[in-house]
Amino acid sequence: MILAHLRPCFFNTKKSSVLTRCNIKNMDQEIEIIHTKAQTHDELLLAALKLFAEKGYFHTSLTDIAETAEIKNTSAIYQHFKNKQVIAAQLYTTIFDSLNGSIDEVRRGSDRPSEQLRGIVDLLFKLTDDAPDVMRFLLNLKHNEFLPEEKPIQETAAFIKIIEILQLGIKAGEIRNIDPMLGYAYFFGIINNTLQAVLAGALDKKADAYLAQTWLAAWNAIVKK
Repeated sequence: MILAHLRPCFFNTKKSSVLTRCNIKNMDQEIEIIHTKAQTHDELLLAALKLFAEKGYFHTSLTDIAETAEIKNTSAIYQHFKNKQVIAAQLYTTIFDSLNGSIDEVRRGSDRPSEQLRGIVDLLFKLTDDAPDVMRFLLNLKHNEFLPEEKPIQETAAFIKIIEILQLGIKAGEIRNIDPMLGYAYFFGIINNTLQAVLAGALDKKADAYLAQTWLAAWNAIVKK
């Protein structure tokens, strides 16, 4: 595509300045095209995220995604994604990569496992208020049903790091001596159930309103007394 835009310029050899101006103009056009494609790519992902979160993966069609992204021709999606599953896979990877990076940032802020867990809980509550579709994608969808080739959540870097935090908490004497997986089930069972209730509207306030109570209940379920 770049060559197609620049080819007319190479036949104008009268003045080097003309060639330079033409090259710059067409490079600008190419950059604009690339930017537009990237923007469309992101809009499709956001549209799919919204629909998967609201309707579920199997009740969302490519036509639905195109309409939500305000793309007139559904076939245009194939310029960016091979099929719906590829869209879902990219969302899965992007969300868990982002979560993994956020957990790393939380861990850099404190060496204490209890404070690291609190930082992760704060993050999840903030995401529930600021990016509810992301949390619905994380908590409500059964990813293995439509992404059988992706790593299960228990094998993602984010999950493994949370288990490591629990192990360190047990070693440091902050968390009682239980199987870390059981500790995860106790702790995040309370956290996730609260967030799901907020997302479903069963709890009518923002997630932040329940943060302190939920943290206390979850922490009391695993703390060494």
